This record gives sequence, C-alpha cells and structure tokens, in this order.
Amino acid sequence: MRVVPLLLTALLAATTASAADLTATVHKAEVNVYTTANLESAKLVKLKKADTVRIAEQQGLWYAVKLPDGTSGFMRVNDVRVNYGRAEDGDANVRVLTTGKAGAGRVSETAGVRGIDESELKAAAFNQAQYDAMVANRADASAASAYASAQGWQATTVAWDGELRPNKAEKAVSAKSGASALSGLGSMLGSLGQKASSVLGTAEKAAPKSEAEQSAEEVALGPQIAGRVLGARPLWNDAQAQKRVNVIGRWVASQTSRPELPWTFGVIDTSEINAFAAPGGYILVTRGLYELLTSDSEVAAVLAHEISHAVERDHYNVIRKQEMTAVGKDVVAGEVNVGTGVAETYAKQYVEQHGATILVTSLDRQAEFRSDKAAEIYLARAGMNPMALYAVLQKMMALGAESASLAALYKTHPPLDARLDRIDERGYGALKPYVARD
Repeated sequence: MRVVPLLLTALLAATTASAADLTATVHKAEVNVYTTANLESAKLVKLKKADTVRIAEQQGLWYAVKLPDGTSGFMRVNDVRVNYGRAEDGDANVRVLTTGKAGAGRVSETAGVRGIDESELKAAAFNQAQYDAMVANRADASAASAYASAQGWQATTVAWDGELRPNKAEKAVSAKSGASALSGLGSMLGSLGQKASSVLGTAEKAAPKSEAEQSAEEVALGPQIAGRVLGARPLWNDAQAQKRVNVIGRWVASQTSRPELPWTFGVIDTSEINAFAAPGGYILVTRGLYELLTSDSEVAAVLAHEISHAVERDHYNVIRKQEMTAVGKDVVAGEVNVGTGVAETYAKQYVEQHGATILVTSLDRQAEFRSDKAAEIYLARAGMNPMALYAVLQKMMALGAESASLAALYKTHPPLDARLDRIDERGYGALKPYVARD
C-alpha cells in the first residue's frame, strides 16, 4: 500500500491569488500542451521558448496549466521551468505543487526556520537511542522487493560507466566484520605503544589504503556521523514515514553497484529542506523536504541523489583529504586505543574532533551534478521515471531563492536553476524510453 503524508491542518495564511501567481517559463525551443495528462492525448497548442504559463496544480509528472488566453491544458514537469518563488509567498506557491491528484503533501512554515548548522553538528553528542531506532527501521532486500512489486516497479538494467565499482577481487567488509578485517594492522599499531600515530597518519604514509580498509572505515564512520546528527535532531515521530523511506531507499540502493552496504534511512524532525549522506550508506532526510514529496518516485529521487554520494564515497573522500592534509603537517593523534579495531578507533577519533560537520561541507559542484545524473539512472533502474528528480527540484524553485528553509541547502549545493540547466543540457539520452512512465 502506498503511503503519502497527510495534509497539514495548520498552514500559513495564503490567498488564492498568491497561489495562482506560480508562473513557469518555457526554456526549450518548443513544447506541446496536451488536452489531458497523457502523452497519447491530443495536442492543444505548441509553445515556444520564453512563453509563460500559470501552473494550477501538479498531477504526477504533469502540470495542469493555464495559458495567457485562458485555455487550460497539461504539460510535462520538464517542459517548463518554474520561476523562483517570492520569499513572502513561497509556501503558497509550493502548495500548488503538493496538492491535487498527485497526493497530499504538506507545506511547513518557512519563516524563522533555523537549519542544522556546523556548530551544532560539531557539538552534538552521539544519540544511542535514536541511532538504535534508526537501525531498527532498516528494510532488508526482500521487504524492499515486495514493496516494489506492490507498486508495479520492475528492476531494469541501465548501464553507466561512471559509477564507482569497488574492486570485487577483495572481499567486501560488512558492518559486523569491519573491525576484524584490520586486526593485523591494529596489532602493528598496538606495538607502537599508547602514543601511536593516527590511523590515517603513519599508516597512510606507508601505503595506499586497500579496498578492505576503505570499506571498513566507511562502515565505521557511518554510524558515528549519523548518531551525531540524531543528537542534533531526532527522528521524526512518524512510523509510516520511517518505514516508507527505508523500503523505497533500500529498493533504489539495490539497483546500485554497492547493494551490500548496510543501507539505513531516516527522516529527522526539522522543517528545513535538506538531506544528508553519511559514509557507508546512512541517509537522513529532513521532515521539511519529506513533506514536499507527493509520490514514491519523488521520495526515491531525493534518496537516489544521496545514495549516489554514498556509493561514490564523496564525503568519505573529503574526510581522507582532510586527514592527508593533517598528515602533511605532521599532526599526530593522542591516545590511540586499538582494542576495538582500527576502523572503529579512527571513526570515533574523527567525530570527536569534527562531529558530523562533514555533512555540511560543500562537495565539488561536479559531484552534485553527477549525483543528479546518478539519481535519474537509479530511478530508471528501479522501475520509475527519471523525471521525478526534475519535479522535486521544481518544488524547491517554487519556494524561492531566499527561502529560509532552503538556506542550508543553498550553501552546499549549486543553485537550483543551474542543476536544472545541467539536466536540460544533458537530456535523457539512453533514459528516454523511461521518461514515459507515470
């Protein structure tokens, strides 16, 4: 059974007029307006670049639009570009895109939203109870497959040469075996005495990390970082939402090159609009973002973008660069307790120094663009329409360039219009057969 968020009963006051002001502009050379939300329906009129329409509501991956002459019709979500909403009516604008036949999304207050900042993520303590609750919500592959089958999703093979594929010649390190995999290195460091160099100090200088070492460190870092985020913001008290993100996320993750990671998903209770990917497959979505999403495919699109960051080791690689810089300056750790395993010791030392601040560190713009591309590929592989990502980005556009709820996301991601431009420039290419899916 598909679960969607219920309508929020207490919305900010907004007039029908302000909601009707949601406008969109044609960015392509020409696009068609259809009589119904169906590609097989009659074409009502053809619009050209720079023509504008008003969006009445979103219906799946269609917009019900009104033309300047008063005529009504339907356009695909990627045929027009939603104009950035004004800050004062962002909620009213986005409500147009979260109601109607698509589902029953809600709009949270944006005024006075305070996102999770770097200082909080550095100071927040590990919340064991919240972490345990997040892990308890994990969905295994069979549960995810059953959910997908109920939705009519069928896994599809879509090739992508750019996807990270760890060396399969080395045995993958699971969550349970991560500590023992590096026991030999632990013994070596132990012989150096209590004042041993940091795991990413002398060891990194001596030799590049093996696949087993990198995997072990990812798996060890994930819980430590996720637990600190949960120390700053707990899980949202909505069991259906937590179950939903886990079954959808696990299904999407199963279509990647790294399905064996301990994939774990959660919705945290904050109204800002953002999502985070900790190393090793720990994905957190804010309540504010979750409430914008009116279909499973939109939930999948958000998770797929973050899943890509974990697959590609984006944040883990930033951590390694930070540590290599420290090594270059001959920074040495203090007391190193190797009794619990090298990877676990390293992870604990890292978060004691940095907390979960890595999650609000800006990645290279190309990494964000790549994750958008990966999200579309993962959506196609998972049996969904790649355009769902476009629909999510359009919702954010409607909230406005100065929306308080998007402030933290704007600090770490390219502008929304730049991300949409990249998708338009790239086109769907080999994914084109899948954009007709509803």
